[in-house]
Amino acid sequence: MAHPQRALVLHPDIRGHSAARSPEAALDEALALALALPGIDVTGGLVVRLPKAQPGLLFGTGKVAELKTRIEEDEIELVLVDGPVTPVQQRNLEKEWGVKLLDRTGLILEIFADRARTREGVLQVELAALSYQRTRLVRAWTHLERQRGGLGFVGGPGETQIEADRRAIDTQMVRLRRQLEKVVKTRELHRAARRRVPYPIVALVCYTNAGKSTLFNTLTGAEVMAKDMLFATLDPTMRAVTLPGGLAVILSDTVGFISDLPTQLVAAFRATLEEVLEADLILHVRDIAHPETEAQAEDVAAILRDLGVGQDVVTLEVWNKIDLLAPDDAQITVAERREDVIAVSALNGTGMDRLVETVGRALGGERRVETVTIDHSEGRARAWAYAEGIVESEVAGDDGITLTLSWSARQKRRFQSLLAPTDAPEDDVFDDPEQD
Repeated sequence: MAHPQRALVLHPDIRGHSAARSPEAALDEALALALALPGIDVTGGLVVRLPKAQPGLLFGTGKVAELKTRIEEDEIELVLVDGPVTPVQQRNLEKEWGVKLLDRTGLILEIFADRARTREGVLQVELAALSYQRTRLVRAWTHLERQRGGLGFVGGPGETQIEADRRAIDTQMVRLRRQLEKVVKTRELHRAARRRVPYPIVALVCYTNAGKSTLFNTLTGAEVMAKDMLFATLDPTMRAVTLPGGLAVILSDTVGFISDLPTQLVAAFRATLEEVLEADLILHVRDIAHPETEAQAEDVAAILRDLGVGQDVVTLEVWNKIDLLAPDDAQITVAERREDVIAVSALNGTGMDRLVETVGRALGGERRVETVTIDHSEGRARAWAYAEGIVESEVAGDDGITLTLSWSARQKRRFQSLLAPTDAPEDDVFDDPEQD
C-alpha cells in the first residue's frame, strides 16, 4: 500500500479581492476539502497574504523561496492552493518547489472522482476533468517540438504535441457527452414516470456537510453515507416516504453545494441538479452552528438561481445541528419566530415532528377553486385531475373541455406540467395564488 502524500494547504489572500468569508474561514474549508481526499497526509495550512497575484508564479519571489524552505523541511509532496492557479503558474511553481500542485478546482475534481458511484456520476466527473485538463495542457508537456509530417523525411512541420493531445481530449469528451445523453434521457423517462404519479417531490439542498444526508436517513430510514466530511455523498438518492396523516412524498437527496464550485462541475452535474427543478418543495438544510452559515446560505441561493429555480417553488429553511448550540442561543429564538424556518437536530431527532408537520402543511396548502379550459387531446391531464379528486365539474365544448378544479398550488403546478407546451393555458388563467 502506497504511503500517503504529505500535503500543505495554502490560501492566497489577495489584497482588494472582496470575499464573503474571512481568510481564516476559507482556509478551514480548504483544509476540510483536503482531508476529504484519501491518500494524503495534511501537515497544515497557511493564509498567504499578497498585495497582488503575480502572473508567472502567483506569489512573489520572496514568498516562493520562503514557502520552498518549509516544503523542504516538512518533506511536502503535494501543495494544494485554495484558489485559481493558471497553467503557467502551476508549471512554474511545481518546477520551483519540486512538488505536485493542485488548485481548488483540481482538488474538488479529485474528490468527486473518488466519490462518484453511479454510472452517471462517473461520466459527469470524467467530462468535467477532461474539460479542466484541456485548458492545462501547457504544463503537461515539455516536448513541444513539432512533429514532422509525412514519414518524417521530407514532410513539412506538423502539429504540436499539445494540438494532438487537445484533439484526443476533444474526441473523448464527445464520446462521454453521447453516453451522458443516453443517461440523461433515462433520467428524463424516470421524471416523466414520476409526473404521472400524484406524489409531490421534496428536494433536500444544502451547503456541503450541513447534515443533509443524516436528515434524509432520519426521514426515510435509508442508509445513505453520512459522515462529517465535505462531499460525503455525490450521487442523488430518492425514496418514497409516507408522512403522518397519510401524505406520500418522494424525498430527493442531491449533491451538496460549495462556494466557488468549479464551472466544469456545475455544467457536468447540471442534469443531476435539475432534479431540484422538478421539486414541489425545497428543504434548504443549513448548518446553523457553523460560523459562516449566512455566507453558505447565500452560496446555495446563488446556485439555485443559476439553475433557474423560480420563486413559485416553496422553500423552507431547516436549521440543522441545533444540538451544537446552547439552549438559550439567539438562533433558536429566531427560528421559533419564523414560519419558514424549522430548527432541528437530524442526529438526535429534535424538531423532526415539527418538520414533518410543516412539510405536510406546505404541500397540502390552501385549496382554491379555478376554472380552466384544455384541449380535447389533453386526456392525460384530465385523467390525472380526476385521479386526484380535484374536479368539481366538467363542460365539453367545441373549443375544448372546461374544468372547474379545487386544487392546491402543488396540484396546480403538477396539472400544468402534464399539459402540452403549445396547449398550455394563458398565464393570466394560472395566476399565482400567493399574489391574490
